[in-house]
Amino acid sequence: MAPPAVTPASPSVAHGKRFLIAWIVLSAIATPLVAIFLGPAIPPGNDSVQASEQVFSNTVMVSISTPVCVFVLLFLLYVFASFRSRGSALVDGPPIRGDARIQLIWMVVTSATVLFLAGFGTYELLKSGSGGGQGPNAAFQPAGYKRALDVQVIGQQWEFTYRYPTYGGVEVPHLVLPADTLIRLHVTSLDAIHSFWAYQLGVKADANPGVDNIVYVETKGPLQFDIHCAELCGLWHGYMFDTGHVVGASTFAAWIKRQQSYFEPVMRYLPPYATNYLPDPSRRAG
Repeated sequence: MAPPAVTPASPSVAHGKRFLIAWIVLSAIATPLVAIFLGPAIPPGNDSVQASEQVFSNTVMVSISTPVCVFVLLFLLYVFASFRSRGSALVDGPPIRGDARIQLIWMVVTSATVLFLAGFGTYELLKSGSGGGQGPNAAFQPAGYKRALDVQVIGQQWEFTYRYPTYGGVEVPHLVLPADTLIRLHVTSLDAIHSFWAYQLGVKADANPGVDNIVYVETKGPLQFDIHCAELCGLWHGYMFDTGHVVGASTFAAWIKRQQSYFEPVMRYLPPYATNYLPDPSRRAG
């Protein structure tokens, strides 16, 4: 006896309308929840202007992607629930020739989304710098960049040192920055390729020998932040980390004065400050 034929889903059921209503309702619920609770929790935090803007950008992008994710998941669940086989026999469903309206809507919606994100991302980059290294000539400079405090970050196997040209070119083993100040970091290397990553500040820039890789960061209140090398640079790469500090203006002034006094005996052995910092090897060993 032949198994009973399976009756395809009735074409009278308005699946498209039902699905569209469910998608709009779920997206209207999920998107604000994601924007309010998930977005602000995305790293790196709000300890610098650049970090805060990265959190904002991530929140916008994850909010825009939420309806897309809801669409895909809901579509899979709806298809499984409405069009699954309810019998032992398999039959072909009705032929589908395509729908020009759906194709047009798809092209318009996806194109508008991509163009909006491109414009939004470009605006965010232009507004205050990207938080990433931009080479010797930064393309995206924040407002007031001419008043920025210059600090040089020097990578070497396997540590970072920091030079302050504004204060006589003193070079110190720990990074200390004044609060509420725009900083221009000049990232370079003495040997291998390293990568300077100040996580909580939302800053990351490659350190290449002979290259002045500029990155801007505007600090906020006092804090302690982690510094890591994010580029495999040799045997002790995993131990190339440090702790930096953002301190008040008066604390920073007192600190830099102590460093100038402490390192004064060796200052004469340092070469003049230059953005491409390649000291004579014989001096470095001497």
